[in-house]
Amino acid sequence: MLIIEPGHPLDAGPRALLEQSHHLMTTLFATRENYFLGFEALCAPKVHFLVARDGTEFLGTAAVVDKGDHGEVKSMFTSPAARGRGVGAALMRAIEDHARTLHLPVLKLETARELPEAIRLYAHHGFTECDRFGDYIPNQTSCFMQKLLD
Repeated sequence: MLIIEPGHPLDAGPRALLEQSHHLMTTLFATRENYFLGFEALCAPKVHFLVARDGTEFLGTAAVVDKGDHGEVKSMFTSPAARGRGVGAALMRAIEDHARTLHLPVLKLETARELPEAIRLYAHHGFTECDRFGDYIPNQTSCFMQKLLD
């Protein structure tokens, strides 16, 4: 049974998934085009970190950073072995629900144009492309998206 719950990025299961994600991103993109949060940054008080698991098997991670006027989705990753099982969708719903409890009016995210599966997931959940935000550096790789929350 799929369980979505708060987790800690330094625990063994979530850390292993984050290491996979970081490795993938550094393989696909130049350093200046990688915006993933490091382990310590994911432990900050304004970061709300969630995990997806089935029993003791960790399947995915996601976080929302409370930026005050919006939440930013970070560290969204599903284990390759768990893809196609609804893990990403379940994490996305949980992130949205959690953002609403924080009274955040909008969720924003940065992903890469070369990750069409991620873009499709976000679009399926009501995200649309938007202008660059925050302190992201302009590049040809990033795709910025947002979703207004009710």
